[in-house]
Order: sequence, then C-alpha cells, then structure tokens
Amino acid sequence: MGIRTSVKKILKVNWVKTLYFNYTKFPFAVARQLPVYFYGKVKFNSIKGTIIINAPIKRAMIGFGQEYEQNTVHIGIAEIVLHGTMVFNGHAQFAKDYFIFVGKGAYAEFGHMAAMASRGKIICTNKIKFGTYARSGSECQFMDTNFHQMIDTQTGEHLPMNGTIELGNYNYICTAVSVMKDTRTGDYCTIASNSVCNKDYSSLGQNILIGGMPAKLLKENISRDWQGEMALLEKWVMVN
Repeated sequence: MGIRTSVKKILKVNWVKTLYFNYTKFPFAVARQLPVYFYGKVKFNSIKGTIIINAPIKRAMIGFGQEYEQNTVHIGIAEIVLHGTMVFNGHAQFAKDYFIFVGKGAYAEFGHMAAMASRGKIICTNKIKFGTYARSGSECQFMDTNFHQMIDTQTGEHLPMNGTIELGNYNYICTAVSVMKDTRTGDYCTIASNSVCNKDYSSLGQNILIGGMPAKLLKENISRDWQGEMALLEKWVMVN
C-alpha cells in the first residue's frame, strides 16, 4: 500500500467520533485497540447503551460509514441511537448514511461479516439478529415493530406491536428490502429486491430465493456463491 493511499484512508476516518466512542464504551485495554471505526459524518443521538464484542479484538473490525460499494459520497445523514445492547461476533460493516436505533432493553446481534449497505436502517425495539455473513444491499430496512398500536376493530383486541427478526447464516438481502417483525430465515437464504418479509420462512429450508410483497418462495437450490466470494470479502476487511 502506497503512502498516498494510506493517507487517504486515514483522512476518511472520523477520528473525533472514533476515539470518543471507543473510550466511552469499552474498558481502556479494549478501547486503545480502536475496534470500532467511524467514517464520515455521524450523529450520536445517544450512545448510553451497551456494546459487546464476542471475538478477538482487532483494530477497525467494526466499521460504520465504510466505502465498500461503488458509490463513494456521503449525504451526511448517518445517526446512531443506542439505549439497548449491540453484540458483535466478529467483523461487521455498515456503509454510508445508515440509521441505527436500539431501544431501551432491546437487543441487536451481528454475526461475523454481517453487513448493511448504504442508506440502510435498523430499528430494534425488542430483538434483531443477523447471522454470520448476513449481508444486505442498499436501502434495506429492518424493523421489529409496527411503531403504532393496532387493534382488531371487531373484537377490540390490541395486536402485538413488537416482535423479533432472526436472519440465518449466509443470507443475502438484495436492494430495498423491508424486513419486518416476526421475520425468520434459514441459512443460505436470498431475498429478492423490493421485497417485504413478515413471517417465518425457515421451514422452507436452505438455498432458497424468496421475494414479493409479502415475500414467498420463488426458487429452490440457489445461493450466492459464498465460497467463491469469501476470500475476497475477508481480504477487503483486512486491508480496510
């Protein structure tokens, strides 16, 4: 890596937010290794919650605002609201202009190499879990709540407002997918662009493509070529 390239990468880091976050959220021995990096502008609405890393600590292993897509420009709307708990089981990537909300008492977990591309949104009021290599394309949203109380107008029953989202290992969520409460997927599941997921799909098995509004089974015996891409993805993380 040339000196010019190294300088460019260093200048992309938001050092004020990176240092503040690490030394606020981790014990000194962990914080000094700077496991979490922030790139570009970001608003810390609140970071009073807890962040846990269940993996060997490495510098920049968790990146917020990373440039790993074709677009390279930030709009500058990234924001984090952390009242609950975020758990990382390895490296993780969040691309530009993300919004992450983890409410009080809520739990969000990210498997090794989990990722959310640009303009992604996570709203966690109860529980959201990304499996190992669960990766989403741009403009996806993951929301485990209806936000507003709904009722059955015939019985007057109050319907559940919050739920859970559990994405299996080696999931690929394409562009502009909405993953709503009570969604569950098995391993090696691909979700087509512009889909809405709102139920348990895990019984459909592995190596499937689902999609639609709401999503349904579209094809079996299909998967992203994880083995073919894994070495490239891991290499990218190590050098960035």
